Amino acid sequence: MRAFALLLLILPLLTGCEAVQKSVKDFSDSMDFDKERAKSQEAALPSAEARLKTGIAQYEEGNYAQAQRTLQSALLNGLTSRTDQARAYKYLAFIYCVTDRIPQCRQEFSNAITADPKFTLSAAEAGHPTWGPVYRSVRGR
Repeated sequence: MRAFALLLLILPLLTGCEAVQKSVKDFSDSMDFDKERAKSQEAALPSAEARLKTGIAQYEEGNYAQAQRTLQSALLNGLTSRTDQARAYKYLAFIYCVTDRIPQCRQEFSNAITADPKFTLSAAEAGHPTWGPVYRSVRGR
């Protein structure tokens, strides 16, 4: 009789353990699903290089606010090439200059030169009346 009473006491505990184990497994499975979904979403995001290309296109279309966000995103998301980094900074400098934010323009030209010491503007770009003088002042330092 004692064994039966003991079994009656232990049985709910064992059943509870199974429920806990099932809950833990369900939670673990949902975490795996979340990890897979996050990987899938990351893969769906454009690469930093693609963002650079998109940002330049947005700049050329005159969509400066969106281009600024996209170029900054490209820089934050791992542009590995120093030349690409310098290009992103160059277009950010152009955006800041044409929107009359000269200190930021100067800083972005400085960032471009830091990223790629060989960075230069083309003759046409360097001769631009808005950002040409800013670039030359940074380059001359």
